[in-house]
Amino acid sequence: MRHNVAQKLLSTHLLDGQLLPGSEIALKIDQTLAQDATGTMVMLELEAMGVKRVKTELSAQYIDHNLLQTDFKNPDDHLFLRSACNKFGVWYSPPGNGISHPVHMEKFGVPGKTLLGSDSHSCAAGSLGMLGMGAGGLEVAMAMAGEPFYLKMPKIWGIQLTGVLPNWVSAKDIILEMLRRHGVSGGVGKIIEYYGPGLAGLTAMDRHVLANMGAELGATSTVFPSDQAVKRFLKTQGRASAWTEIIADEGATYDEEDSINLSELESLIACPSSPGNVVPVKEVAGREIYQAYIGSSANPALRDFAIVSLMMEGRLVHDQVSLDINPSSRQVLENLIELGLLEKLIHSGARLHQTGCNGCIGMGQAPATGKISLRTVPRNFPGRSGTKEDQVYLCSPETACASALTGVIPILEAWIWTTHDLKNQKLFFSIPACVRHPVKLLLLMIPISS
Repeated sequence: MRHNVAQKLLSTHLLDGQLLPGSEIALKIDQTLAQDATGTMVMLELEAMGVKRVKTELSAQYIDHNLLQTDFKNPDDHLFLRSACNKFGVWYSPPGNGISHPVHMEKFGVPGKTLLGSDSHSCAAGSLGMLGMGAGGLEVAMAMAGEPFYLKMPKIWGIQLTGVLPNWVSAKDIILEMLRRHGVSGGVGKIIEYYGPGLAGLTAMDRHVLANMGAELGATSTVFPSDQAVKRFLKTQGRASAWTEIIADEGATYDEEDSINLSELESLIACPSSPGNVVPVKEVAGREIYQAYIGSSANPALRDFAIVSLMMEGRLVHDQVSLDINPSSRQVLENLIELGLLEKLIHSGARLHQTGCNGCIGMGQAPATGKISLRTVPRNFPGRSGTKEDQVYLCSPETACASALTGVIPILEAWIWTTHDLKNQKLFFSIPACVRHPVKLLLLMIPISS
């Protein structure tokens, strides 16, 4: 029988049941992930169950949500989580290391493994050929205790990608196209699997954007093959030995199918106040903005910050706009410094914030009441930004940056061609070279005690 990638991941971890859509199955969980907003409950549940040490291959606890230390509560929680990690045998990532999903991808992601996380965007792990799923704290604690994860077998939804992305259109526009077509419930009860020749032009971190925001479609998970792009990523992380090829068998089929010709995509934007309220950028062009926000788990790649830095070089942020830069991980911040890209951002008038979720979840960087904030974050539900009457739009780094320069939402392609010469455009389009820059593995994570 010919299997797709999702079926291969499921079958190698199936402990009970049959892979028939709608039937209950039990899966072995290899890795778990928790963040500090939910991790405290996970640790308390382990304590209540009398667990001595976790039974997973690897479990990690990240401090990336409650970073603002305006009183004792957050730092006290962090100390508790650190002590619990030491007790139960869990990796602890302290404040400042970065957002759980990209940091886990950098340090621990392994093709072919399953991951259960107490964060809805744990599905981002699918970018490396993993099966990543979000769940409640109790379910994650049970998995850490060695118990199976039970769920209804999802349908496998194959999305064939063809063509090549046009200039100034990037991975964020692909997932926004999925949301434009199918809305925030289009993926419910499904595992999305991307395949086809269009994948050749998407890096592992490009795929992270799509896998992360599969949560906004309501999908159980999103998976990609573990191919040469994944191998290149793991090599840059100094973890080439972790790579295993996992690709769909020739002739593999899917329960449902759709296709996207990347060559036909244009710049898209999700208007307030839903990720599914997607229109072409040109339909909202000219609207004045207050804030442009770069970062979050949805656009965490070095490339996403690099293109903004190069677009801003020699220019200043519009005087009515706050350009907020939230590096996604300590490693990305280090690379921005080493490549001279952070300097360009600071000289342009951008505001630098600590590595973490921050404004994405309303922890700082809240926009002014009723003013437009363009963000590369995954969600724009009402009030999520920290401002009750917010006007948050979701877009690519390119669109957010062009808006920060002009003060209004632009027609991106027209703006680029009238303000940059051909030499600069070639420079911008070669940005993936930055991703190949050798990284310094600054592993500021505390290992489990022996």
